[in-house]
Amino acid sequence: MSDLATTPLTDNAAPYDALLVDAAVGPLRRFVPDASTAKWAISLASKPRTTARRLGGLAGEAARIAAGTSEIGPRRGDRRFKDVAWTGNPLLHRLVQLYLAGGRTAEQLVEDAGLNDRDRKRVRFLVENITEAVSPSNVPLVNPESAKTAIDTGGLSLARGGAALVRDLASAPRLPEMVDGSGFSVGDNVAGTPGAVVFRNEVFELIQYTPQTDQVFEVPVLIVPPTINKYYALDLAPGRSMVEFHLQNNRQVFVMSWRNPDARHAEWNLETYVQAILDALDTVEEVADSEKTALAAMCSGGILASIATAYLAATGGQDRIAAFLLAVTVLDNADAGTAGALIDPAMAEVAKARSARTGYLDGKYLAEIFAWLRPSDLVWNYWVNNYLLGKKPPAFDILFWNADTTRMTAGLHADFVDLAMDNTVIRPGELSVLGVPIDLGAITVDSYVVAGIADHITPWESCYRTTQLFGGETRFVLSNSGHIAAMVNPPGNPKSSFHTGQDHGPDPRAWLKNAETHEGSWWNDAASWLAQRSGELKAAPKELGTARLEPLAEAPGTYVFDK
Repeated sequence: MSDLATTPLTDNAAPYDALLVDAAVGPLRRFVPDASTAKWAISLASKPRTTARRLGGLAGEAARIAAGTSEIGPRRGDRRFKDVAWTGNPLLHRLVQLYLAGGRTAEQLVEDAGLNDRDRKRVRFLVENITEAVSPSNVPLVNPESAKTAIDTGGLSLARGGAALVRDLASAPRLPEMVDGSGFSVGDNVAGTPGAVVFRNEVFELIQYTPQTDQVFEVPVLIVPPTINKYYALDLAPGRSMVEFHLQNNRQVFVMSWRNPDARHAEWNLETYVQAILDALDTVEEVADSEKTALAAMCSGGILASIATAYLAATGGQDRIAAFLLAVTVLDNADAGTAGALIDPAMAEVAKARSARTGYLDGKYLAEIFAWLRPSDLVWNYWVNNYLLGKKPPAFDILFWNADTTRMTAGLHADFVDLAMDNTVIRPGELSVLGVPIDLGAITVDSYVVAGIADHITPWESCYRTTQLFGGETRFVLSNSGHIAAMVNPPGNPKSSFHTGQDHGPDPRAWLKNAETHEGSWWNDAASWLAQRSGELKAAPKELGTARLEPLAEAPGTYVFDK
């Protein structure tokens, strides 16, 4: 079992929809001292002996560091200090030790303060980010690899890094570039699975993919992607495409490709997108000549699809859904971790007002928030590579997709913020959509719920609570990966594994303790589960679309290219 399994990630996680507040307001407010910081300072001042003991301990450790007798060192696997010079050079070794001792003391002082959960998370986030920022590995020339590279290139590495810094600061998201996207082309080596757009309206395009087997299951699959970033995380390179995988497993596959909205579409809201899913479902049934469809959805698309399914349950149409697959989606936002601690109703109103002024929330700002949740990996790692070493970032299809952000309409942004703050979707009847009260418990169709154990966007413990919300039989699967890697999880990776269990009680930790571990990708498990709910095999269609719904464009369509 992964080491991560022993520590609840909800403490440090930040659910997708709650982060929409910070994406509108901006991340800098998190680094400005606030009321929680003041409470921390007051609490430490009221405990002078405890504070003095901690500071005295730091002074003692500093003395041992100076004398060369300190045993403090980086944790195993800390990539910041992997260069041998960090330990071989006495001055650098002592600098690292002093940095680590100071960071450890700061963490201890946060715990010593005895703050309530909300204030503790706020202060800890501030302290952790400042500690990451002041690491000696982030300083040009102090970093030994930076110094060696500068000497080897005659200073050219620092010149290239400085130019890259200026470019990155010139426009949002004002972060180090994370990917060299020059080698990727949408519709070619990413999002290249053959198919055609068979339906288009203002909100989305519906792509039907060309069958890759002679026979297909009677029940088609409709995939609802997230509303931030383009849909093609589900259709990356050959061998890494969920779409391709399902096609090769005898499925008829349809995917919604959301339009990249702008200020003209500010009023599109939760109901707009739920109606879009219902429209897509109508089209799939017509094209596939099927009365039932397997509905699969991811992240924010999962929130929308869950509400759409509950709408069908309330209006007598649930029998149109043969199976419901939900990946990395949080429906119950109770105790959702750091993000919940960092927002409040007043700030939520400010966030909604700001997106209302522009008509949308720019996905680049959300990308900025995501990066600062894991600053060591997503900010300072690239700071060193791009600016201190003057190198290009790596070429990686997932990171290319991640950088291809989209906007979110002000209406949908406001609705998602309200759902995160008020948690109304889990309480029967408190949320109404298209004039119908929503009750997730009325969803009795079999469901398959996937989460990632290392997910810092939709923490697995929160995803697990979906098992307590639906009224039907639920299979919960826990992948050993993070948010994106849980979706992009093709068979063949020797490091992949997942957990399953039969008894879905209310405690996710108890479930995990008794869960069975399986080697390989959960995709194969999902394919077997879905096959039992997909009807019989029949001859694959020779043509895409119908006589009425003729193909409008080849996949990946036109909306995917909107900037």
